[in-house]
Amino acid sequence: MSAIAGPKSSLSVEYNAVAIIVSLIILVLIIAATFMLGIPMALSALIGIIVGGVLIGFGVHFVPVGGAPAAMGQAPGIATGVAMLAGGAGLAGLFGGAWAASQGLVVATVTGAIGGGLMMAITCFFVNVIYVFGMGVPAASGKVKKDPITGDTQPEFKSQGTEGHGLPFVSFVGGVIGGIFGGGGGTLVYMMLLGLYTATLPKLMGSQSVANSVAILPIAVSLAGVFAIGIFLVNAVLAAYNITGTIEGPHDPKFKRFPRDIIASAVASGLCGFVAILIATSIGM
Repeated sequence: MSAIAGPKSSLSVEYNAVAIIVSLIILVLIIAATFMLGIPMALSALIGIIVGGVLIGFGVHFVPVGGAPAAMGQAPGIATGVAMLAGGAGLAGLFGGAWAASQGLVVATVTGAIGGGLMMAITCFFVNVIYVFGMGVPAASGKVKKDPITGDTQPEFKSQGTEGHGLPFVSFVGGVIGGIFGGGGGTLVYMMLLGLYTATLPKLMGSQSVANSVAILPIAVSLAGVFAIGIFLVNAVLAAYNITGTIEGPHDPKFKRFPRDIIASAVASGLCGFVAILIATSIGM
């Protein structure tokens, strides 16, 4: 993080008051600009997108990410990057939520959350299978002396010269919680955009008949899906920069950084949502 003049301590939590105020002002301006567009459902869609983006960013901090050290069995977590792992959970949730889109906002969002959580549960389970039976190492945390959930002690199972290895139970639970937040947040973004496009595109494109309106539905679904995936990845990358490297889960000291990411995710999601809403306007021109 030296390229962006980050703090020397990877565990410190610093907040820039000026940056926070500027971010909140930008967010208010984005909301005001959306209101001034005068597009039906635009403001409610933007609020839903912002909430969904915040859920995504917050959820990523629960996911146990170990990167290259985890691949060598020298750190707890899943051996991949933050954005890739979160993206996988998000896509699983989005597919589940899109499948249930016809059942309404609540059912679709819950279905997406279950899809994301299930994906992470399966991933975490097989990661531990590989660690234990493939590499011959037990699950041990390098951040706490006892598992906060089970109370199992960790130091005696940690190999010398490592930060731990495998996925302790608290990391497993954190991964599932992160998948739930990510899948639900991503599905919420998709559903808000789908509702907006379904309501506005037929009129903007001059489709008065029911048949033409139905024909435009694939366009609405495609646009909502593309923007939902894009917004998910934006928030996942922001969380990755906030985490800076690896994280074991909710018990990791880095988890305390999540308030910064919530602010950043809200602004980024608001800006991306504003652009997604403008797409509906430009199509009608």
